[in-house]
This record gives sequence, structure tokens and C-alpha cells, in this order.
Amino acid sequence: MISPFTEPFIHNRFILTHETKTMTAMVVIFVMASLVMLWMASLFKLIVGPYTVSKSKTPFLLEGDGNDEKRRKKSVLFVTAHPDDESMFFVPTILYLTSVCQLDVHILCISTGNVEGKGYVRKEEMFRACLVLKVPIGNVTILDHLELQDGFDKRWSHSLLADIIAQEIGTHDVDIIITFDDYGISGHPQHRAVHYGVRTLLMEKAMYSQGQPDKTVDAWELISTSIIRKYSGPLDILYSILYSLWLGKEETHCFFSKYPHMCFLAMGQHCSQWLWYRKLFVILSSYAYINTLRKIRL
Repeated sequence: MISPFTEPFIHNRFILTHETKTMTAMVVIFVMASLVMLWMASLFKLIVGPYTVSKSKTPFLLEGDGNDEKRRKKSVLFVTAHPDDESMFFVPTILYLTSVCQLDVHILCISTGNVEGKGYVRKEEMFRACLVLKVPIGNVTILDHLELQDGFDKRWSHSLLADIIAQEIGTHDVDIIITFDDYGISGHPQHRAVHYGVRTLLMEKAMYSQGQPDKTVDAWELISTSIIRKYSGPLDILYSILYSLWLGKEETHCFFSKYPHMCFLAMGQHCSQWLWYRKLFVILSSYAYINTLRKIRL
């Protein structure tokens, strides 16, 4: 039996608990609504804003007429580790270079991704994805080298990678290389190996000059972000702009995708990899909306 002296206290406690729960619910709803509105505002900014923000002085990255003669002569090589890397991470940059700049874009994929025995399937999927991204199949090279097989436990030789990349540079008269940074976005050891393969190449100019003493190759790396930024979708546009223009000390360039759904379409061509968590990744990943490149300095 409740004492008449304690009944008011119990009643007041019930009221306070109810009010606390109501306030908590209102705060949660407000925060979620604010995030949704910020998400939509960021997406709107991507679609109606400029394609790029840059501190770079590199000519091919500047805005201008896609029919400019010097611009059309540029040749860009993306160096990736596995089929689907181009669709998961590099779509904003690839689309800008193929659709806006109309550059000669090539992709060198170091392995077939045969860790599950689906190498041939994954090669065909990558060809289809590259067509979605407006990269001709003839500009896509997918290797199946005995010493460069897919797998976390497979270590790739940096010097071997440098030799192979140098051959691609000579074949296509490449001016620009774009690849992973030293963390490789996800920390995958083969993403990181590709970066160090490019860096090894840059340290030996004779490897890519092909007897042309004036030959120069610029290399750019896709910056890895914190896990919060990585899964913030278009919200990352704000920090990316700040970093590219003011916070970063390096020469950087930020690409915004005006067609974020293209990442979903390109990744959708990789049917063998198109599992629920990768669909979620593409929706939430900032790399589907924004790429920030940093010039590789030795």
C-alpha cells in the first residue's frame, strides 16, 4: 500500500520521466530532420554548383572549353587494384574527365579480382561499368599476372608495378596518373601497393621518359578520409571545399559529381559484387559524390 506521504513524489517522478522521454524523442526527431535537410541541401549544392574546386595550377584541371586543342591531347591513366575500384571510388573524377574535359582516359586494373575464382566474370563486369562511365573498352587494361593476384595475403612488388605502369605510359603517351593514396581508402594492402608502385615509378624518370628527356608525368592520389567523412555521403562537400581551398597545404583538386546515380549504375554492372552492403556503401559513401585529389610529391 502506497503511503499518502510518498504518493505525490511518485506522481511527480512519473511526470518528469514522461516529460524527459518526450523531450528526448523531440531532440532525436529534430536531429534526424536536420541531417536529412542538410543531406538534401548538400546534394542540391552538388547538382547545381560547379564541377570542381581547386588550388591546382595543372592545366588539365582548369575549367574551359572541352574542345581546346591542348586539352584534347592530354592522356590520363587511372591505376587501380581490382575490378570495381573504378566504380566504388573514382566515379566523380572519371565522369568529369570523360564528359566535361573530354580527355583521353585509360584505366589500368592490376588484377582480375580472382580471389573467389570469378576473375573472368569480373573482367566482363568491369568492361560494362567502364562503358557506363564513358571509357571505351579499348582504353581498359585488366592484368592477370601470376605475381599480381588478388588477395589480402598476396604481396605485390612495387618495382614490378612500376615497370608495368611505365609500359602503359609509353603505349598511351600518358601525361597524368591518378591512383590511391598510401592508405588506399579502405586500407587494402593491394590498394596501397598500387600507390607505392606509382611512387617508385616517379622516382625513376628513365622508366617512363622513353628516351624523351622533356617527358613529364604528373601523379595524383585520391585522399583517404576518416570513417565519419567516408560514410557521410554528400555532406562531406563542406569539409572537402574547406580542405581544398584553405585547410590543405598540398596542391589539391576536388571533383563533384552532378550525377551521383552514375556511381550506382556503374557499380550495378559488377553483378557478382553487387551485394546489399555494397549497395549501402554506394549510397552512403562520400566517394560516390566527391573526390579530392592531392598531387603526389616525392
